[in-house]
Formats: sequence, structure tokens, C-alpha cells
Amino acid sequence: MVETLGEDFDAGPHAFADTVAVAEHLDLIITCDTSIAHVMGARGRPTLDRAQICPEWRWMLEGNQSPWYPTARLFRQQTRGDWSAVFREMASELARITA
Repeated sequence: MVETLGEDFDAGPHAFADTVAVAEHLDLIITCDTSIAHVMGARGRPTLDRAQICPEWRWMLEGNQSPWYPTARLFRQQTRGDWSAVFREMASELARITA
């Protein structure tokens, strides 16, 4: 199910407060390397995150974990521009988690 949380969602001076409140009720966050991945990782929320071939520094250059966000699982792009393998691996992990 997809929910639209409205125009006021995360508006105003307390950015991410609504996002954090919603995420606290989720079993798993699936995202890409955006601020959401970092906020959820910092909050210790279970997160599946895709990382491009040359990732942002927090994701290091190899491995599927981040020393800063131990509850995040990384799925790394192996070939620039090709996300198909990453999303297949993420789908397989999601199927394993929900089995």
C-alpha cells in the first residue's frame, strides 16, 4: 500500500521530524543514498540502501555494511549505469526477509 502523507509532511523548521515519526512504525526502510538513508541509519532503523559504483564516502568502497550505520545493508552497483543486478539482489533480500 502507498500512502500520501500530505503537503504539510516534513514542512517547516523541523525537517525530517515527520519522516522519523513515520519510520519508527515501519519494519524496514528501502531507499537510495539520500538523506533518508542517513537519518534512518543514524536512528538504527533496518534499512536496505543501494549504492552507486562510486558511492558517497560513508558507504566506503566495498562491503555491504557501514561502520556508522550497522542496521543498514548496502547493495552496490558493479557497473556504472546498470542497476538491474542491484535491484534483483534487493528483491531477493526482501523476499528472504518476508518469508
